[in-house]
Amino acid sequence: MAENIFLFVPNLIGYGRIILALLSFYYMPHNHVMAAAMYLLSGFLDAFDGHAARLLNQGTKFGAMLDQLTDRCGTMCLLVTLSHFYPDYMFFFQLSMAIDIACHWLHLHTTVMAGRTSHKSQEANTNPILRIYYTSRTVLFFMCAGNELFYASLYLLHFTEGPIIVGIGLWRALSYGLLPVAILKLVLALMQGYEAAIALGGIDVRERQEAASKNK
Repeated sequence: MAENIFLFVPNLIGYGRIILALLSFYYMPHNHVMAAAMYLLSGFLDAFDGHAARLLNQGTKFGAMLDQLTDRCGTMCLLVTLSHFYPDYMFFFQLSMAIDIACHWLHLHTTVMAGRTSHKSQEANTNPILRIYYTSRTVLFFMCAGNELFYASLYLLHFTEGPIIVGIGLWRALSYGLLPVAILKLVLALMQGYEAAIALGGIDVRERQEAASKNK
């Protein structure tokens, strides 16, 4: 009897993340407490689906794609809300969305076309900086968590300064402190997109050479 991969534990966690994200989107315009709680919980569960996949040997291509789409769509919808809250910075948020979606999409699909098993593998990331980014769980967690916390802090700052610490609100302090992390993550995404474009171009060249040799 064939396994039903759609009911694997990591994928069930993924469905839960989607539900939490959708609830967060619903509450974002008017209830920052519920929206932040749902959004951060959805992001927190991101760590558990990977552990469950490795522990139960239930890693699947569907699960990896589901995880990627949930991450990208979640951040994108938060940035849409931030564009509404901070219209003077709309271009930055639009740029962030475009870079994030385009570069991740290009990298992921180039990895698949190259026949590799994961976009996080060393083979898929020849650039030494990107290799560290994807193979070091500490670095990857810090960058992803810092990026999400930056945007979440901007969102919360629209409603409240948060607890005052040394004369400055917590959300404002986090927004200032984590801005370099968000910018660095955009730079890494651009590097990722560039490397993927070069790799995709190499695939095109090889395929054209093979087609030409067959026609001789």
